[in-house]
Amino acid sequence: MKNFLFALLMLATFTVDGQIKPAINDTLISVHDPVIIRQDSMYYIFCTGQGITAFSSPDMKHWKQLKPVFDKAPQWAVDAIPSFRGHIWAPDISYHNGQFYLYYAVSAFGKNTSCIGVATNKTLDPSSKNFKWIDHGKVIQSVPGRDMWNAIDPNLILDENNVPWLVFGSFWNGMKLVKLDTALTAVAQPEEWYTVAARKRDYILPDSVAGDAAIEAPFIYRHGKYFYLFVSFDYCCRGEKSTYKMMVGRSEKVTGPYADRDGVPMNLGGASLVLEGDKNWHGVGHNAVANFSGTDYLIFHGYDAADNGRSKLRIEKIGWFNDWPAVQRKR
Repeated sequence: MKNFLFALLMLATFTVDGQIKPAINDTLISVHDPVIIRQDSMYYIFCTGQGITAFSSPDMKHWKQLKPVFDKAPQWAVDAIPSFRGHIWAPDISYHNGQFYLYYAVSAFGKNTSCIGVATNKTLDPSSKNFKWIDHGKVIQSVPGRDMWNAIDPNLILDENNVPWLVFGSFWNGMKLVKLDTALTAVAQPEEWYTVAARKRDYILPDSVAGDAAIEAPFIYRHGKYFYLFVSFDYCCRGEKSTYKMMVGRSEKVTGPYADRDGVPMNLGGASLVLEGDKNWHGVGHNAVANFSGTDYLIFHGYDAADNGRSKLRIEKIGWFNDWPAVQRKR
Protein backbone atom coordinates (compact mmCIF):
# COMPACT_ATOMS: atom_id res chain seq x y z
CA MET A 1 0.00 0.00 0.00
CA LYS A 2 1.34 3.42 -0.81
CA ASN A 3 0.86 6.98 0.48
CA PHE A 4 1.31 10.56 -0.63
CA LEU A 5 4.30 11.20 1.61
CA PHE A 6 6.41 8.59 -0.11
CA ALA A 7 5.23 9.78 -3.49
CA LEU A 8 7.01 13.03 -2.69
CA LEU A 9 10.08 11.27 -1.33
CA MET A 10 10.53 9.32 -4.53
CA LEU A 11 10.45 12.41 -6.69
CA ALA A 12 13.34 14.00 -4.78
CA THR A 13 16.24 12.95 -2.61
CA PHE A 14 17.75 16.19 -1.36
CA THR A 15 17.21 19.92 -1.18
CA VAL A 16 19.47 22.84 -2.05
CA ASP A 17 18.53 26.37 -0.93
CA GLY A 18 15.14 25.04 0.04
CA GLN A 19 14.44 23.78 -3.48
CA ILE A 20 13.75 20.13 -4.27
CA LYS A 21 16.33 18.72 -6.68
CA PRO A 22 16.08 15.49 -8.70
CA ALA A 23 18.13 12.46 -7.71
CA ILE A 24 21.21 12.34 -9.96
CA ASN A 25 24.38 10.28 -9.38
CA ASP A 26 23.15 9.02 -6.04
CA THR A 27 23.80 5.41 -5.02
CA LEU A 28 20.95 5.26 -2.52
CA ILE A 29 18.31 7.07 -4.54
CA SER A 30 14.89 7.47 -2.98
CA VAL A 31 12.53 4.92 -4.57
CA HIS A 32 9.49 2.84 -3.80
CA ASP A 33 8.69 -0.54 -5.39
CA PRO A 34 11.69 -0.66 -7.76
CA VAL A 35 12.23 -3.02 -10.69
CA ILE A 36 15.34 -3.22 -12.83
CA ILE A 37 16.33 -4.27 -16.33
CA ARG A 38 19.39 -3.91 -18.59
CA GLN A 39 19.44 -2.82 -22.20
CA ASP A 40 22.85 -2.97 -23.87
CA SER A 41 25.25 -1.49 -21.29
CA MET A 42 22.69 0.61 -19.41
CA TYR A 43 20.57 -0.35 -16.40
CA TYR A 44 17.10 1.09 -15.92
CA ILE A 45 14.96 1.30 -12.81
CA PHE A 46 11.22 1.95 -12.82
CA CYS A 47 9.35 2.65 -9.60
CA THR A 48 6.23 4.13 -8.06
CA GLY A 49 5.81 7.83 -8.79
CA GLN A 50 3.96 10.50 -10.72
CA GLY A 51 3.70 9.10 -14.24
CA ILE A 52 6.08 6.24 -13.19
CA THR A 53 9.51 7.34 -12.03
CA ALA A 54 12.52 6.12 -14.04
CA PHE A 55 16.31 6.14 -13.58
CA SER A 56 19.29 5.00 -15.65
CA SER A 57 22.79 3.93 -14.63
CA PRO A 58 25.88 2.48 -16.32
CA ASP A 59 26.95 0.61 -13.17
CA MET A 60 23.92 0.07 -10.85
CA LYS A 61 25.50 2.57 -8.47
CA HIS A 62 25.22 6.05 -9.92
CA TRP A 63 21.72 6.89 -11.09
CA LYS A 64 20.31 9.63 -13.28
CA GLN A 65 16.63 10.45 -13.06
CA LEU A 66 14.80 10.34 -16.40
CA LYS A 67 11.52 11.85 -17.51
CA PRO A 68 8.45 9.98 -16.23
CA VAL A 69 6.95 7.33 -18.49
CA PHE A 70 3.68 9.29 -18.73
CA ASP A 71 3.63 13.08 -18.90
CA LYS A 72 -0.05 13.04 -18.01
CA ALA A 73 -2.40 10.52 -16.43
CA PRO A 74 -3.78 7.94 -18.90
CA GLN A 75 -7.39 8.89 -19.58
CA TRP A 76 -8.67 5.34 -19.19
CA ALA A 77 -7.22 5.27 -15.66
CA VAL A 78 -8.81 8.62 -14.75
CA ASP A 79 -12.15 7.27 -15.95
CA ALA A 80 -11.78 3.99 -14.02
CA ILE A 81 -10.43 5.45 -10.75
CA PRO A 82 -12.23 8.71 -9.86
CA SER A 83 -9.57 9.77 -7.33
CA PHE A 84 -6.62 8.97 -9.62
CA ARG A 85 -4.38 11.95 -10.41
CA GLY A 86 -1.41 10.33 -12.13
CA HIS A 87 0.51 8.77 -9.23
CA ILE A 88 1.24 5.27 -10.58
CA TRP A 89 2.28 2.33 -8.43
CA ALA A 90 4.56 -0.68 -8.55
CA PRO A 91 5.64 -1.06 -12.20
CA ASP A 92 7.04 -4.29 -13.64
CA ILE A 93 9.44 -4.31 -16.61
CA SER A 94 10.42 -7.16 -18.94
CA TYR A 95 11.37 -7.81 -22.57
CA HIS A 96 9.33 -10.06 -24.87
CA ASN A 97 8.28 -10.18 -28.51
CA GLY A 98 10.89 -7.61 -29.50
CA GLN A 99 9.72 -4.93 -27.11
CA PHE A 100 9.64 -3.92 -23.46
CA TYR A 101 6.45 -4.46 -21.44
CA LEU A 102 5.80 -2.16 -18.49
CA TYR A 103 2.89 -3.22 -16.28
CA TYR A 104 1.68 -0.73 -13.68
CA ALA A 105 -1.10 -0.17 -11.14
CA VAL A 106 -3.53 2.68 -10.55
CA SER A 107 -5.62 2.68 -7.40
CA ALA A 108 -7.43 4.52 -4.65
CA PHE A 109 -5.29 4.24 -1.50
CA GLY A 110 -6.55 1.63 0.96
CA LYS A 111 -9.28 0.40 -1.40
CA ASN A 112 -9.43 -2.26 -4.09
CA THR A 113 -10.74 0.28 -6.56
CA SER A 114 -7.77 -0.64 -8.72
CA CYS A 115 -6.57 -1.48 -12.21
CA ILE A 116 -3.46 -2.89 -13.80
CA GLY A 117 -2.41 -1.44 -17.15
CA VAL A 118 0.44 -2.08 -19.56
CA ALA A 119 2.58 0.04 -21.88
CA THR A 120 5.20 -1.04 -24.41
CA ASN A 121 8.32 0.49 -25.94
CA LYS A 122 10.83 -0.76 -28.52
CA THR A 123 13.70 0.76 -26.52
CA LEU A 124 14.42 2.22 -23.10
CA ASP A 125 17.00 4.67 -24.42
CA PRO A 126 15.35 8.12 -24.42
CA SER A 127 17.81 9.33 -27.07
CA SER A 128 16.74 6.69 -29.59
CA LYS A 129 14.47 7.66 -32.49
CA ASN A 130 12.40 4.55 -31.66
CA PHE A 131 11.76 5.62 -28.07
CA LYS A 132 8.02 5.93 -27.52
CA TRP A 133 5.77 4.51 -24.84
CA ILE A 134 2.52 3.09 -26.21
CA ASP A 135 -0.16 2.54 -23.60
CA HIS A 136 -2.45 -0.45 -24.12
CA GLY A 137 -4.79 0.40 -21.27
CA LYS A 138 -6.45 -1.84 -18.73
CA VAL A 139 -5.49 -5.49 -18.31
CA ILE A 140 -7.25 -6.31 -15.01
CA GLN A 141 -9.63 -4.40 -12.73
CA SER A 142 -10.77 -5.10 -9.17
CA VAL A 143 -14.10 -3.73 -7.95
CA PRO A 144 -15.11 -3.21 -4.29
CA GLY A 145 -17.99 -5.44 -3.28
CA ARG A 146 -17.36 -7.77 -6.21
CA ASP A 147 -13.74 -8.85 -5.74
CA MET A 148 -11.90 -9.98 -2.60
CA TRP A 149 -8.57 -9.17 -4.21
CA ASN A 150 -6.74 -6.03 -5.26
CA ALA A 151 -5.46 -5.39 -8.80
CA ILE A 152 -2.08 -3.81 -7.92
CA ASP A 153 1.59 -4.89 -7.75
CA PRO A 154 1.75 -6.78 -11.08
CA ASN A 155 4.57 -9.07 -12.20
CA LEU A 156 4.81 -10.98 -15.48
CA ILE A 157 6.25 -14.51 -15.52
CA LEU A 158 6.53 -17.03 -18.38
CA ASP A 159 6.24 -20.71 -17.49
CA GLU A 160 8.34 -23.58 -18.83
CA ASN A 161 6.24 -23.56 -22.03
CA ASN A 162 6.56 -19.78 -22.46
CA VAL A 163 2.93 -19.28 -21.47
CA PRO A 164 2.54 -15.80 -19.90
CA TRP A 165 1.06 -15.33 -16.42
CA LEU A 166 0.49 -12.23 -14.35
CA VAL A 167 0.81 -12.43 -10.57
CA PHE A 168 -0.49 -9.52 -8.50
CA GLY A 169 -2.28 -8.52 -5.32
CA SER A 170 -2.26 -6.74 -1.99
CA PHE A 171 -4.06 -7.66 1.28
CA TRP A 172 -7.68 -8.90 1.02
CA ASN A 173 -7.62 -12.62 0.09
CA GLY A 174 -4.05 -12.62 -1.15
CA MET A 175 -1.95 -12.96 -4.28
CA LYS A 176 -3.65 -13.95 -7.53
CA LEU A 177 -2.21 -15.49 -10.69
CA VAL A 178 -3.96 -15.29 -14.05
CA LYS A 179 -3.02 -16.47 -17.54
CA LEU A 180 -2.54 -13.78 -20.20
CA ASP A 181 -3.04 -13.90 -23.95
CA THR A 182 -0.10 -14.16 -26.34
CA ALA A 183 -0.07 -10.37 -26.86
CA LEU A 184 0.47 -9.99 -23.09
CA THR A 185 -2.19 -7.26 -22.95
CA ALA A 186 -5.33 -9.11 -21.79
CA VAL A 187 -6.50 -12.09 -19.74
CA ALA A 188 -6.47 -15.30 -21.80
CA GLN A 189 -9.70 -17.10 -22.60
CA PRO A 190 -11.02 -19.27 -21.06
CA GLU A 191 -9.83 -17.56 -17.88
CA GLU A 192 -7.53 -19.37 -15.43
CA TRP A 193 -7.13 -17.88 -11.94
CA TYR A 194 -5.19 -19.15 -8.93
CA THR A 195 -4.60 -17.96 -5.36
CA VAL A 196 -0.88 -18.51 -4.85
CA ALA A 197 -0.30 -16.87 -1.46
CA ALA A 198 -2.43 -15.47 1.34
CA ARG A 199 -2.45 -14.70 5.06
CA LYS A 200 -5.26 -15.20 7.53
CA ARG A 201 -7.81 -12.41 7.39
CA ASP A 202 -10.27 -11.48 10.12
CA TYR A 203 -13.53 -12.14 8.31
CA ILE A 204 -15.48 -9.96 10.71
CA LEU A 205 -14.09 -7.08 8.65
CA PRO A 206 -16.19 -5.80 5.75
CA ASP A 207 -15.17 -6.78 2.23
CA SER A 208 -14.60 -3.13 1.36
CA VAL A 209 -11.51 -2.74 3.59
CA ALA A 210 -8.01 -4.10 3.01
CA GLY A 211 -8.08 -5.97 6.32
CA ASP A 212 -5.25 -7.33 8.44
CA ALA A 213 -3.84 -9.96 6.07
CA ALA A 214 -0.69 -7.92 5.39
CA ILE A 215 0.79 -9.49 2.26
CA GLU A 216 1.55 -7.88 -1.10
CA ALA A 217 4.14 -7.26 -3.83
CA PRO A 218 4.40 -10.74 -5.42
CA PHE A 219 7.31 -11.47 -7.74
CA ILE A 220 7.95 -14.87 -9.36
CA TYR A 221 11.48 -15.82 -10.42
CA ARG A 222 12.56 -19.09 -12.03
CA HIS A 223 15.81 -20.67 -10.82
CA GLY A 224 16.72 -24.27 -11.64
CA LYS A 225 13.68 -26.51 -11.47
CA TYR A 226 11.68 -24.20 -9.21
CA PHE A 227 9.57 -21.09 -9.50
CA TYR A 228 10.14 -18.87 -6.46
CA LEU A 229 7.34 -16.64 -5.25
CA PHE A 230 8.62 -13.63 -3.31
CA VAL A 231 6.15 -11.55 -1.30
CA SER A 232 6.30 -8.80 1.30
CA PHE A 233 4.74 -9.29 4.73
CA ASP A 234 3.54 -6.60 7.14
CA TYR A 235 3.52 -2.86 6.58
CA CYS A 236 5.33 -0.46 4.28
CA CYS A 237 5.08 3.30 3.86
CA ARG A 238 5.32 4.20 7.55
CA GLY A 239 8.88 5.51 7.65
CA GLU A 240 10.46 4.64 10.99
CA LYS A 241 7.41 2.52 11.88
CA SER A 242 7.62 0.37 8.74
CA THR A 243 7.73 -3.39 9.41
CA TYR A 244 8.11 -4.66 5.84
CA LYS A 245 10.01 -7.91 5.28
CA MET A 246 10.55 -10.19 2.29
CA MET A 247 9.34 -13.78 2.30
CA VAL A 248 9.53 -16.62 -0.22
CA GLY A 249 8.16 -20.02 -1.17
CA ARG A 250 8.72 -22.28 -4.17
CA SER A 251 6.92 -24.62 -6.55
CA GLU A 252 7.85 -26.79 -9.53
CA LYS A 253 4.82 -25.35 -11.35
CA VAL A 254 4.14 -21.67 -11.90
CA THR A 255 0.55 -22.16 -10.75
CA GLY A 256 1.67 -23.67 -7.45
CA PRO A 257 1.12 -24.81 -4.86
CA TYR A 258 4.01 -22.75 -3.43
CA ALA A 259 5.39 -23.85 -0.06
CA ASP A 260 7.99 -22.62 2.40
CA ARG A 261 11.04 -24.46 3.80
CA ASP A 262 8.81 -26.38 6.21
CA GLY A 263 6.37 -27.42 3.50
CA VAL A 264 3.60 -25.03 4.61
CA PRO A 265 1.63 -23.85 1.57
CA MET A 266 1.81 -20.12 0.93
CA ASN A 267 -1.92 -19.95 0.25
CA LEU A 268 -2.36 -21.08 3.88
CA GLY A 269 -0.02 -18.44 5.27
CA GLY A 270 3.33 -20.18 4.82
CA ALA A 271 6.50 -18.35 3.73
CA SER A 272 10.21 -18.35 4.63
CA LEU A 273 12.13 -15.22 5.56
CA VAL A 274 14.53 -13.71 3.01
CA LEU A 275 15.35 -10.38 4.64
CA GLU A 276 13.81 -8.15 7.31
CA GLY A 277 14.50 -4.75 8.80
CA ASP A 278 17.11 -4.04 11.47
CA LYS A 279 18.56 -1.09 13.37
CA ASN A 280 19.85 0.40 10.11
CA TRP A 281 16.76 -0.24 7.98
CA HIS A 282 13.32 -0.06 9.59
CA GLY A 283 11.77 -2.29 6.98
CA VAL A 284 12.73 -3.81 3.61
CA GLY A 285 10.45 -5.08 0.91
CA HIS A 286 8.61 -4.95 -2.40
CA ASN A 287 11.40 -6.75 -4.19
CA ALA A 288 12.21 -7.82 -7.71
CA VAL A 289 14.87 -10.30 -8.84
CA ALA A 290 17.11 -9.96 -11.89
CA ASN A 291 20.07 -11.81 -13.38
CA PHE A 292 22.95 -9.88 -14.92
CA SER A 293 26.05 -11.64 -16.29
CA GLY A 294 25.29 -14.81 -14.35
CA THR A 295 24.66 -13.14 -10.99
CA ASP A 296 21.22 -12.92 -9.36
CA TYR A 297 20.29 -9.65 -7.67
CA LEU A 298 17.57 -8.73 -5.21
CA ILE A 299 16.30 -5.19 -5.79
CA PHE A 300 13.99 -3.59 -3.22
CA HIS A 301 13.41 -0.54 -1.08
CA GLY A 302 14.27 -0.04 2.57
CA TYR A 303 13.47 2.66 5.12
CA ASP A 304 16.77 4.27 6.08
CA ALA A 305 17.14 4.69 9.84
CA ALA A 306 19.96 7.20 9.28
CA ASP A 307 17.69 9.44 7.19
CA ASN A 308 14.43 9.68 9.14
CA GLY A 309 13.00 6.52 7.60
CA ARG A 310 13.23 7.72 4.00
CA SER A 311 12.62 4.98 1.44
CA LYS A 312 15.77 4.15 -0.54
CA LEU A 313 17.06 1.76 -3.18
CA ARG A 314 18.77 -1.45 -2.09
CA ILE A 315 20.44 -3.93 -4.43
CA GLU A 316 21.98 -7.09 -2.98
CA LYS A 317 23.40 -10.27 -4.48
CA ILE A 318 21.50 -13.52 -3.99
CA GLY A 319 23.17 -16.81 -3.24
CA TRP A 320 21.35 -20.15 -3.53
CA PHE A 321 21.76 -22.69 -0.73
CA ASN A 322 19.92 -26.01 -0.91
CA ASP A 323 17.78 -24.40 -3.61
CA TRP A 324 16.71 -21.50 -1.39
CA PRO A 325 17.65 -17.83 -1.89
CA ALA A 326 19.78 -15.98 0.65
CA VAL A 327 21.09 -12.44 0.65
CA GLN A 328 24.90 -12.56 0.47
CA ARG A 329 25.63 -9.20 2.02
CA LYS A 330 23.97 -6.24 3.68
CA ARG A 331 24.90 -2.59 3.76
